[in-house]
Amino acid sequence: MAKPIQLSPKDMINAYLLFFVVHGAQIGVGIQGFQRIIYQDARQDAWISVLLAGIATHIVTFCMIKTLEIYGSNDLYGIQIDIFGKWIGNFLNVMYVIYCSVAFFSVLRNYIEVIQAWIFPSIGTWFLSATLLIIIIYAFTGGLRVIVGVSFFSIILSLWIMPMLAFPLKYSSAESLFPILENDFRSILKGAHSMTFTIIGFEILNVIYPFVKDKENVRKPVHLGLLASTVIYLAVMLVSITYYSEGKLLKTIWATLTLFSFISFPFMERFEFVAVCFWMLIILPNLCLYLWAAYRGAIRLVNISGTTFVWILSFFVFIGTLLIQTRTQVNTINTVFGQVAFFVIFVYPLVLWPIALLKKNLTSKKVKKNEQA
Repeated sequence: MAKPIQLSPKDMINAYLLFFVVHGAQIGVGIQGFQRIIYQDARQDAWISVLLAGIATHIVTFCMIKTLEIYGSNDLYGIQIDIFGKWIGNFLNVMYVIYCSVAFFSVLRNYIEVIQAWIFPSIGTWFLSATLLIIIIYAFTGGLRVIVGVSFFSIILSLWIMPMLAFPLKYSSAESLFPILENDFRSILKGAHSMTFTIIGFEILNVIYPFVKDKENVRKPVHLGLLASTVIYLAVMLVSITYYSEGKLLKTIWATLTLFSFISFPFMERFEFVAVCFWMLIILPNLCLYLWAAYRGAIRLVNISGTTFVWILSFFVFIGTLLIQTRTQVNTINTVFGQVAFFVIFVYPLVLWPIALLKKNLTSKKVKKNEQA
């Protein structure tokens, strides 16, 4: 059986902070342009796809928490070793470390592309990648509580961005939402499936759970965090459908940022420049949490310090950002990763929970027999 994680009091966090962790991990680069992808599948019913994807996150998270409650002080890496044994468990742990690492790379590369497309087209990828990685490394070396603090301030300091969506509403038409349910349910489900890359992040709960002090209070803040994310994605989608014409939305890569480009103030004409720059604060929790989750798995596999791990992974990520240059390459990575993430996040937890329950029941019966003997 896998050993429980040994934690010191300074590593522990309060359950209410999971609201900021989950919400901060979900809101990232995906929200900048997810509308076009969902709209391709579900058309004016794309908002229903977003709603279904949000509901799915609650169902999957319920299963995650149930599985974690069986083990209490173990994370997903330890659970997999206990259920599947040393060899298969460690293989799955390697896969999960790779998943977190690729998620980290994907978020970083997408944000670099946005900066180059909207603000600094002439700045080299190497410079942006190195600068962002140094900031991330600095936050990571502060430990989990610093990363959670980054998530907290990321949400608090970015609250002013969403009300800006009220400006495009002046030019919106609710008629674009009708007729409702014109598309078949299969297309709507396909749209919900396409939300995977956008809505991922909440799976970080699998790794952070043992670090929560009051585990009995985990459910409420986690589900509230998921609800907040769903409401934001739903609001952005509704505004986008009602603002853009059908042809325009299908051709707009970063629909959310384009919405911001129509906002102007007497003291500021290009509001989207501010939004893109400020977005670094929004994606920082994504990057730090995925990096930290990958590290938690790595130390299960090899004896490595956090500093060594973060520099090694950052080096490979830096090389990767230089190799992936075109929009087609970035889009391919997003598509492939989204397909893999669907099984990792939405399918695997539903399978793991009943297996963990079965393992628990078998272990309990075996202990009872030994006691009776």
